[in-house]
Amino acid sequence: MKMAKSPEEYLSWYPEYNDLLRKLRSVLNKTELIEKMKWGIPTYCLKNKNVIGIGAFKTYAGIWFFNGVFLKDEHQVLINAQEGKTKGMRQWRFESTEEVDEKLLLAYINEAIQNQKEGKEIKSEKKPLLIPDELKEALASDSKLSETFDGLSLSCKREYAEYIMEAKRAVTKTKRLEKIIPMILEKVGLNDKYR
Repeated sequence: MKMAKSPEEYLSWYPEYNDLLRKLRSVLNKTELIEKMKWGIPTYCLKNKNVIGIGAFKTYAGIWFFNGVFLKDEHQVLINAQEGKTKGMRQWRFESTEEVDEKLLLAYINEAIQNQKEGKEIKSEKKPLLIPDELKEALASDSKLSETFDGLSLSCKREYAEYIMEAKRAVTKTKRLEKIIPMILEKVGLNDKYR
């Protein structure tokens, strides 16, 4: 998966939404939020907390609020893009620059900033760490692997375990296990290259 290294590079990938993305970006850059690149997209943060992101899709470009569920949304412009799956994030979609009401957009952005300052955020649910049998066996038969795995963060362990559990076929599970063993020994997270 190709990821942009700068906002300019990201915008260049979407010529059909370039003006719209630039408009959203210019509004965001008028605030106290700090622009960063995360997951290859422009993301706007307050004290290293993700508040807002912008992006382009096939039929629209938009802005999303990481904890948009706490916004009043008096103008009913926000949607939950993945109903039943996404708890906190809300999107505001645009098809053209003309749809962007800068004053209204700034009101939503400023409310999101204030909510972040007040600590309003969805806390992730703590899921138990389930280790698949294939990984259990590998850890039991290699003390160095087991010791290194134990030293990883819970989220890193969970990524490895889920990576194997998501495979349907035993052959795929074995291939995935072979892929991750050297990564575990190097103390590298499965998704570190995306962070």
